[in-house]
This record gives sequence, C-alpha cells and structure tokens, in this order.
Amino acid sequence: MKSSSYSITEIQQRIDKVKRFLSITLSIANAHTVEFYTQDVWKRFVAVSPEEVLLAVTSCGDQQREPQLNGPDNPRTTFGFCNDSSRLVDIHELLQAAKAHSLSGLGVCMSRDELLQDLRQTWSESAGAPPEQIGAELEPDEFMNSKKSHEVQSMSNVVACLAHLCGVKQVIDVGSGKGYLSSFLSLQYGLRVYGIDSSSTNTHGAQERNRKLKKFSRAYQKHTKATRTQAEARHSPEEELAAIKPHLNEDKDVLYETGVEERVLTGSSDVDPVGERLSEDNPETEEPFLSALSVDVMQPTSSRVPPSQLSDEERERRKRENLERKSQNRPNSTSTVFSPLTSYVTPETELRDLIDELEDAVMVGLHTCGDLAPSTLRMFVAKPELTAVCSVGCCYHLLSEEFDPAGQECLESVCGFPLSQYLRSQSWFCGRNARMSACLALERVSLGQGIQMESLFYRAVLHVILRDHYSSYKSEKRVGNVYSKAESFVDYVRRALRRLELDESKLSDSNIQDYHDTYRVRMDEMHAFNMLKVTLAPSIEGLLLLDRLCYLKEQEDVSFSALVQLFDPLLSPRCYAVVGLKGYSKR
Repeated sequence: MKSSSYSITEIQQRIDKVKRFLSITLSIANAHTVEFYTQDVWKRFVAVSPEEVLLAVTSCGDQQREPQLNGPDNPRTTFGFCNDSSRLVDIHELLQAAKAHSLSGLGVCMSRDELLQDLRQTWSESAGAPPEQIGAELEPDEFMNSKKSHEVQSMSNVVACLAHLCGVKQVIDVGSGKGYLSSFLSLQYGLRVYGIDSSSTNTHGAQERNRKLKKFSRAYQKHTKATRTQAEARHSPEEELAAIKPHLNEDKDVLYETGVEERVLTGSSDVDPVGERLSEDNPETEEPFLSALSVDVMQPTSSRVPPSQLSDEERERRKRENLERKSQNRPNSTSTVFSPLTSYVTPETELRDLIDELEDAVMVGLHTCGDLAPSTLRMFVAKPELTAVCSVGCCYHLLSEEFDPAGQECLESVCGFPLSQYLRSQSWFCGRNARMSACLALERVSLGQGIQMESLFYRAVLHVILRDHYSSYKSEKRVGNVYSKAESFVDYVRRALRRLELDESKLSDSNIQDYHDTYRVRMDEMHAFNMLKVTLAPSIEGLLLLDRLCYLKEQEDVSFSALVQLFDPLLSPRCYAVVGLKGYSKR
C-alpha cells in the first residue's frame, strides 16, 4: 500500500497533541447540562459573555486576529483558557485550537477516493486490472439524496475492493441490523455475506427481506451481467429498473414499502433527527437496488445480552434458529441474498461455531454502537481467517472505559476505551458526558440544524426546582421523554414530578412559572455553552478514533491501517472508518 498511512510514531504524536488540548478543555465537555444552573456552570468555566461566544461560533471563528500580548489585562492563556483561573477568556483562540486538533486539522485521514486509488493500484501491481464492477462509480446525485443509500454505496465499494485485493469471497457484517449493506454486497459484488446481529428481531426481518428479494436478486444479477457485456453507453437508472420490474410481478412488495420515514442517526439525544425519505415518485434519482429495499432506517445495534445472562431456553432457541438458517443458506443457494445470524459477539467468539462454511473473510461494521466497534477490531486482530476490516462506529456514549473513576465495570472485563496499549499505559479517561459530546454533529449545527435548546433548558430548570423543593430526590433518576408531550413549562414540570413519583401539590402553577421566567433571561448562557461542546466534539471523536488506529498500528501482522472519511458528514455525521489489512509488507 502507499505511504498514505501514517506510522505508529506519527499517530502517537497526534494522540499526544489531542490529549494536551483535551486536558485543558475536557472539563467543558464533561459538564452536565442538567446541572447547568444548580452548579452555576457558566461562571465556573467561562469568563466571556454568551453573546461573544455565540457570535464567534456562528461565524466559525474564521476571523484572523493578531495574537494578544500577555499583560495585566491579558492573562496568560492556553487554548484560550486562563492559566490562573482555568476559565475561558479567549473564544477565538479556543476555536482555532479546536479546529487544529480535529481529525481534519491533524491531517491524519485519507479520503475514500485516496483509499480506493491505493487499493486499485496495489491490486493492479499484484494481479492486473481489478474487475470492472469494482471500478464502477455512480454519480453523486444518484445516491446522495438518501442517507442510507449514500452510506451503503460508499462503504460497499471499499469493502468489495478489500475483498478482491485479499482474494476472498466472504464478508462478515457485524451488527448487520436489517441487512442493507449485506444485501448490497451480495447482489452488486457477488460476495457471500454473513450478517451477525444480537437482535433476533433484526435477523428475522432480514430473513424475510431475503425471501422478498429472491426474485429481484435473480433478475438484478441477470440484468447486471448483460449490461456489463454491452459496449454501448450505460442505460439510465429508470431504464434499468424497468428492465427488472417484469420479473417481479409475483412479489410487488419487494420494490417499495411505503409510509416509513428514514430518520438520520445522530448517536446523541441532544441532536434533532432530520427526516428523509427515498423518492418513490422519482426513481431516476436512485440506484435500482437501493430502491428495492425498505426505507426504514438501520437502527443502531440493540442492547446486547451476554450469553451468560441468557436463559437456557433462549440459548437453545438461538442455536436452533442458526442451525436452521445454516442448512437453508448454503453458499451456492439462490434462496437467500445473505445469511443473517443471531449472536452476541465478543473478541472471543469462535466464528466457525456460527459459520460452518467459514473461509478467509473481510469483517465489516456500519455504525456499530458503543463497544461493538472496538470489539470488531479486536476480532480482526485475533482471528487469522479475517484478512481485512472496515469499521465505522457510532454511539460513543455507550463505550465502556477501563479507567472510569466511578468504577463502572466493563462488559466481560473488556472495555471499549482505550483500545491501544499506548493510551492504556497512560490510564487515559474521557468521561461519559464528553463521549456524549463527541456524538454532536458540528457540520450540521453550523448549518443551523442545531441542538433542541428548549428541552435542555426545561430539564436544567426542573433540576433547580428539585433542588429547592425535593431535597430527598436522587438526581440520577431520569425524567424520560416528557418534553415531547408537554404543552408548556408548567405542564412539563408536573408531568416530570408525576414520573418521578414526587408530590406536585407543593408547587402552584405560578411558582413553577416564576422559575421559568427567572432563568429564561439566562438561556443564552446554556445555548452558548452547548455550542462550545459542539466545537469540542471533533477533537473528542478524533481521540477515540486515533486510539483505534493506534491499536491496529501496534499489531505486527497488520500491514496497513488508516482512518478514512467514507461519508459526507452532512449526510452521515459518523463518517470515519478504521480500515486494516493483513498480508502486505509495510511501506
């Protein structure tokens, strides 16, 4: 592979830079919004006005200023924080530092095009020109209108290149969900895909989708093969779809399942989901196969229950279901698009116990939640049959941390962070609130798709009321989704008190409204503070991903590893993949 991949020393140097930045700024990311007013968070951490912060952030900090000289009125600062008081005194210095310590600012990521170019060149040098289908690309407007089609299209091309470069025909999709990526890899590239998900609901749904796609698969593959042999220009997508449709008369529900809205996965409860829908009236804007899939979003991997906590009946049921699927889904069978399996996956999982026909394979994960993403990398390293990995994680707030001072136990004693020996040797700790902040989407917020401030404001003021009138209340109790049902702040508080089983008769409506009016004038403080969290998000995410990359760099048998921006961050905020290969000499 090319020298686009940085050495382990260079990655460690980048980690050190981000660590130094976060050692000063992480306290802001870890401040809990619920305690914003009870702990007077703004005055504790910030010495400038909310208006100044909001103005600087909304202008993206692009204004270039001359460095301020340190003097009596200009205290010495580090990344905009006063060295004496540890409070933020220079917002512009912070914004510039945050940009410099993001993955883009550190310059450690390859683009998707750069990775594909390297893979194709390596393939060409070792085995001649790659197959035509691996080089085929759709124009952006054919798939960029949908988040899911964008993700599947972008990632599947990379995975197919990895598989062909490694000379393998099998792909293992961990956290496969409803099987969009798995199905596309099988139909478009002829790969044998095993989708493993801990949710039996997801695998049952994927199995049903396999049945529906049976006729489509045959027609699609036949049509694709015929199309590739033609010398004339490529047909338009609507002509391709029209050529396939006649084969689907007996199962018309394959093509379109209406009425289901696709919701953009943000990975954070602080970010508003943005609704998107595949255009059923304009099939020319979509790749034909993606039009055939249902448009409901692939949800993050559901809560996983370790095998030790399953009942004997549940373990037996899962084993029976998997055996039945294995008997039905042989590699040469046309009855399925791919093989969905239900299993809880750990680095110790024996893949041969799940897959009888296991050969050398590529392991992939598209938006695997929490600890599942680092577990995917651990499996890649531990299993000799896995020749390459392409992992896109999400839901950083669900990661377990080995050095959590609260003493939270890691699942089966294996923590998701830190993964690398380099950070583990330093006992580095981020904190849940900081990891939650890492899920915020800076690019979207910059375009006005911002944080739902009113709900956060309501929750913070409720905390003041609980402190003042319910001293026995345990703050760790959760209010839940009360805001969406409330008609006003008074209604919100009353619903919350009932949810928490507290005596609401202590407060009159006017008492409650007085709290709202008192703190409403300070709402800009909360808005500005949360914008600071958004500004820090790329650096926190960067450290988490650099840790994963460093882990692969530490492995002797991993010949190539890199961070790759696979997706457009406006469409898919969790846009970075960790890619690794075995079997090629390091350069």
